[in-house]
Amino acid sequence: MIVVTGAAGFIGSYIVGKLNREGFKDIVLVDKYDDPLKFQNYTTKTYTEIVDRDNFFEWLAIHEKFVQIIIHLGARTDTVGQEPEIYQKLNLEYSKKIWNACIQYGLPLIYASSASTYGDGHLGFDDNHSLIPELQPLNLYAQSKHDFDCWALKQEKHPFFWVGLKFFNVFGPNEYHKDRMASVIFQAFNTISEKGKMELFRSHHPDFKDGEQARDFIYVEDIAKVILFFMNHRRDSGIYNVGTGKASTYLSLTKAVFKSMNLDENIGFIDTPEDLRGKYQYYTCANIQKLKGIGYQLPFMSLEDGICDYVTNYLIPKTGY
Repeated sequence: MIVVTGAAGFIGSYIVGKLNREGFKDIVLVDKYDDPLKFQNYTTKTYTEIVDRDNFFEWLAIHEKFVQIIIHLGARTDTVGQEPEIYQKLNLEYSKKIWNACIQYGLPLIYASSASTYGDGHLGFDDNHSLIPELQPLNLYAQSKHDFDCWALKQEKHPFFWVGLKFFNVFGPNEYHKDRMASVIFQAFNTISEKGKMELFRSHHPDFKDGEQARDFIYVEDIAKVILFFMNHRRDSGIYNVGTGKASTYLSLTKAVFKSMNLDENIGFIDTPEDLRGKYQYYTCANIQKLKGIGYQLPFMSLEDGICDYVTNYLIPKTGY
């Protein structure tokens, strides 16, 4: 039995779908099932049971002997939220309880961290454990993820196998419910479909031209492959970057969306909102040598190929994974 938290969300539901296609059917979906927009993310999947996140630890105490691994992807993911107590409760304290439960019941743990923990990137993007405590996140979401990473690294007791995965900018199907937190690809597709044009944020940093802000964008299928690798690997515990190792500009991303939609480019620029400017990452790029060093050899999909697959097979036909 595989437990997936955040199973009704973007990455969580995709992972459940990937597990189904790999032959795994005995899956327990843990989430807060109060958002009808997430309904399509999990109702098409094959699973054993749905468990409300508030009841999960009581459920686990009864069923722990049947559980093989916990994949903890549930979190408050809003990067502009201003309620520290919610991030503290859902992203930090809840994750601590899962960590301790895995120790108590002898379960391996895979959990989602985030590249947002790297802040403005002035310390680089290296997943070396000795450097992680020095990172300076820019928002409450990133801080909560960072706080748990640091807490985990300080623990004397830990699950017999555990990994924290610093996901870079993930995009792909099943993010339809995320509204403003959805990927730029999703937002660009919708804006272009409605208006025939796309407006990007201007740069307010002297080192970057308009549209040249760059991120390491990774297709959710590649995230799923990394998680499956660690499910089978179960050694080399630690925190790992999960990105492509290549930064792409927002301008090139937007051009790829237009191309996938078979439309002529029509791209403009608008000022970045004042409240976001101090929390904006102008550049991210994963150092993935640590991941490769333990034997991960699968190639990552290029941004252009990922966008083409996403737009052609999911966004245009309006289907999920």
